[in-house]
Amino acid sequence: MITPTFSAEVSEARANGSPIVALESTIITHGMPYPQNLEVARKVEATVRAEGATPATIAVINGTLHVGLDDDALESLAQATDVSKLSRADMAFAIANGKTGATTVAATMIGAHVAGIDVFATGGIGGVHRGAEDSFDISADLHELAQTPVTVVAAGAKAILDLPKTLEVLETLGVPVIAVGQQSFPAFWSATSDLDAPLSADTPTEIAAAHIARGQLGLPGGQLVANPIPAASEIPQSRIDPVITQALSEADAKGISGKAVTPFLLGRIFELTNGASLDANIALVLNNARLAAQIAHEITAAR
Repeated sequence: MITPTFSAEVSEARANGSPIVALESTIITHGMPYPQNLEVARKVEATVRAEGATPATIAVINGTLHVGLDDDALESLAQATDVSKLSRADMAFAIANGKTGATTVAATMIGAHVAGIDVFATGGIGGVHRGAEDSFDISADLHELAQTPVTVVAAGAKAILDLPKTLEVLETLGVPVIAVGQQSFPAFWSATSDLDAPLSADTPTEIAAAHIARGQLGLPGGQLVANPIPAASEIPQSRIDPVITQALSEADAKGISGKAVTPFLLGRIFELTNGASLDANIALVLNNARLAAQIAHEITAAR
């Protein structure tokens, strides 16, 4: 069993039995440029602390799985170049061969589970890409949710994806999808969509109880908590959908495929919205961190 290296803050929380929230590191290395990436990472961690929980940003550094980064390590990662994006397929390889990599949703879930952390806050999960019937491009995040017992708080799946197919795959895999405070499945930059969420909950207590009950039933996998972006920060579907369509058309015309698709689309959407998409992204990540800390509190209290 690989033993993670814990930050002093996370080690203290583990010793005290305090709530901990896992955070991914790709938002730092691949989400935005320095120093904005560092500023956002610090804000997300501060949001978790403000709710009385301990943030644990996860990354692989020189072959060591780190659960929690002190501020120096956070700043170093924010300035690093040529950092790999790690998912289930390549995380073990990176650790075994002394590589440095930032964790995606799937890899962060693995790291959180190894560390005994129940809750993970992110922006949006990956899912079924548009045109997947030809490309078979489906994110490992969906299968990770089906097998790793971590509650993932996100603003739904990224809106550049095929959301109906993503929900279908999650249902097939037996992953609970719980919308918070509404019946509609949130669409990342938009608080609502025309898709119904399979489940809904109004309080962190309900979500925590469902997490614990899954463990008691011996069910594998976690649950997706679909937390809508605050209304004041959202980009309505009527505005963002034409932008996504244009970005997808441009990606197709340029022959962009595979792992290059998502970075291209997010970058182009940022340009077409004059930066509004990134502002919304930051707002929803902070909102998810807040709720994740509250859920972690409830799980700790129930146990």
